Amino acid sequence: MPFQKLQFKPGVNRDQTNYTNEGGWNECDKIRFRSGFPEKIGGWLKTTPEFMLGICRQLFGWITSYNDNFLACGTNKKVYIEVGGIFYDITPLRAIDPTFTTPDTNNCFSTTSGSSIVTVAITNSVAIQGNYVSFTGANSIGTVTAALLNKDHEIQTAINVDAFTIDVGTAANTTGAGGGTTINAAFEINIGNANITQGYGWGTSTWSDNIGWGLGSPVAVFLPQQDWWFDQFDNDLILNLRNGPIYYWERGTDPNPTIALTTRAILLEDLGGATDVPTSAMQTFVSQNDKHLLAFGCQPYNGAAGEFDPLLIRWASQNDPGMWEPLVTNSAGFIRVSRGSQIVRAIPTKQEILVFTEATLNSLQFTGTSDVFALQEIGDNLSIIGPRAVSVVNNMTFWMGKDKFYVYTGRVETLPCTLRNHVFTNINLNQADQIVSGTNEGWNEVWWMYPTVNSNFNNAYVIYNHLERIWYYGTIDRTAWLDNPLRQFPQAINADSVNELSYLYNHEDGTNDDGLPMYAYIQSSDFDLMDGDQLVLTRRMIPDVNFEGSTATSPEANFIIRPRNFPGSSFYSNASNTQRVIETTVNQFTDQVFMRARARQIALKIESTGLDTQWQLGSPRLDLRPDGKR
Repeated sequence: MPFQKLQFKPGVNRDQTNYTNEGGWNECDKIRFRSGFPEKIGGWLKTTPEFMLGICRQLFGWITSYNDNFLACGTNKKVYIEVGGIFYDITPLRAIDPTFTTPDTNNCFSTTSGSSIVTVAITNSVAIQGNYVSFTGANSIGTVTAALLNKDHEIQTAINVDAFTIDVGTAANTTGAGGGTTINAAFEINIGNANITQGYGWGTSTWSDNIGWGLGSPVAVFLPQQDWWFDQFDNDLILNLRNGPIYYWERGTDPNPTIALTTRAILLEDLGGATDVPTSAMQTFVSQNDKHLLAFGCQPYNGAAGEFDPLLIRWASQNDPGMWEPLVTNSAGFIRVSRGSQIVRAIPTKQEILVFTEATLNSLQFTGTSDVFALQEIGDNLSIIGPRAVSVVNNMTFWMGKDKFYVYTGRVETLPCTLRNHVFTNINLNQADQIVSGTNEGWNEVWWMYPTVNSNFNNAYVIYNHLERIWYYGTIDRTAWLDNPLRQFPQAINADSVNELSYLYNHEDGTNDDGLPMYAYIQSSDFDLMDGDQLVLTRRMIPDVNFEGSTATSPEANFIIRPRNFPGSSFYSNASNTQRVIETTVNQFTDQVFMRARARQIALKIESTGLDTQWQLGSPRLDLRPDGKR
């Protein structure tokens, strides 16, 4: 009998039954498709062994006119700029009483012999546990050296409004107060939640009900995670906390950025000449074509302190990020989205700015007239699952809704997805704000990383290949992603959620999981042997696999043949039966594999577990002959 050539449809389909998807792929992990054929995805390596404090959820890269290649990183605890593998802390200081100096800080440190815990006494410092404070100018107190004191510290406990503790990591050899009279203390902005957190805290009950205001609520209150937004204004950085203040970091004019990188971001309203800056905004970014800084969902013009309009769009005057007061002599202004309850995300495209509410899509365009910007609704009865679940590539906008995927190419369309049921029935909607989308343009891919039902952090991904129009999926722990053309590799964050630390990785770098083996596999749906109307004996297989890109001396992949007779029956695994699961190792020199399997249908699986191994599957062939009808 002739060989049966195994050719499968590209992409993975989990929205049909195994048997209906005959000739297709059904399961995978760490796999992509190139020219219709599956292969193992590229590996990743840490960019630097250094880590960031907190869970990083936002990355933004830009190059200055001084050729600085900066990467802004925002965590729930800090803001950093990474350059050359070093993370520089530019976290803003709090607005009220950000710094203290002599005489308030004179000899403010108290040590206890045998303990690394140091008590800090500063009148009206109002420290908050978990926040950060940095010191300079302190002198040593015995074994607690100046170097141990003069750095950034996490506040361990807030004793009262006048005192708190820090941990210097080295036990003191003396008990008493000290540190000198030249101490400077700087208190950073409040840290936030690493993910969406349920709370029943004080003050969540209503006034004068049966429970009483000031007590915990009987119903959980969801406390948001802390997110940052970044954009560049020329060489400088605009940054804002989601639904919080707007800050500004200045690069300066010194060709050497060292001094700027040791300078903190400041409130935009404290920038020289700033006027009527919104005290809070859902999101900010710069319309780069016309150099307007925009705020989406923000404090109204002339609004009272704490007033917030979640549908308002405001913009500063052209080329002046601090001038927000609308005057006849400038281009500052505002406009309001007419439908929806809040702006969820705004994202710039080639010709317009897309503004998402929870149910509509709007187009904001620069007009160049006295109106400056015009707003038009271009889609309704749609959804977006989270603020970072959208990506733009080749002037196409892709996003994840609450129950399906969408694409905007001049009109809003549902994006057909062969993994829709697989994704949306296994997603933790309580943590939807964590979902992050990014592109991998080297492979024509749009990624979404999301938390599955039993996870509070992102642990899975789904990919749409917009060139081949196919889907595939897998598992990975990533909280942020940036496909930055300014750097050699796409970069992503892998976070230690227990210790709240974040590590920066280069993706598509090598073939391994940061020096460890990467498990990758793909399995087909069942396919008929011959016509499927009789039992067929499989005697041998001619594998077709390419190990190009491997650096291992002898790269290998495992081929697994899984025969069965009916769609509802289990795969045979009894080694004494001729109908059994067959596993064999294939390398670059394997020309054929002899086997013995008797069944009506078969599923094929290929997997790899070795270091430095890369592979692509072609079209294997099976040697078959009829072997009866039962």
